[in-house]
Amino acid sequence: MVDAMTSTTSSTTAAADAMKKATGMNKDDFMQLFVTQLQNQDPLNPQDSSQFISQLAQLTQVEQAYNSNTNLQSLLSAVNGASNISAVSYIGKEVLAKGGDLNLTSNGKPLLGYELSLPANQVALQIQDASGSTVRTITLGKSAAGQFATTWDGLDDNGRQLPAGSYSFTANGINADGSKFTAQPLIDGKVDGLQFDGTTPILSIDGVLVPLANVLAVKGVV
Repeated sequence: MVDAMTSTTSSTTAAADAMKKATGMNKDDFMQLFVTQLQNQDPLNPQDSSQFISQLAQLTQVEQAYNSNTNLQSLLSAVNGASNISAVSYIGKEVLAKGGDLNLTSNGKPLLGYELSLPANQVALQIQDASGSTVRTITLGKSAAGQFATTWDGLDDNGRQLPAGSYSFTANGINADGSKFTAQPLIDGKVDGLQFDGTTPILSIDGVLVPLANVLAVKGVV
């Protein structure tokens, strides 16, 4: 109960401070100015206080708006904190996520996942190096719609072993008439790390950084 009261008081104080910084005064400053004016007015010719009271009411509404904004920010921070805690449970699990980045290790064979929204006569996977140049094109046969995966042997189109490092790939379905449609590239791997640099937790999946929001499925402990 005490913690809740302390939190509420802190939020109210923060809102008042933010309001004073933005407008030059808060409700307490306004009240002090109002009382000072009343104390120094001519008793034989008192000022009309109705305008002052109207301004005070408007200032109170502004302060309440600042209060609401501060409380929403506190709530958002709490939600983000809970999301960060839950993200820890992904470590060590195999997940499926949207994304086309690859991490090629020495003699590694990365898994290339993709999702077709429509049946395709062929599927073309194009792998690019860090500079964006296409180093390998993998052509697969007829496929139904759905999620699929194939491995890349780490070789380029000339059969040469490519160096370890960061790569990416795109996926396209090819119709019988030769027209293409974009397929969703997928990352399928084990979560080996976690970062909290921004507002969204970032998972490391086999060395590839993927936002938690991109995760489509959790397959369980590997």
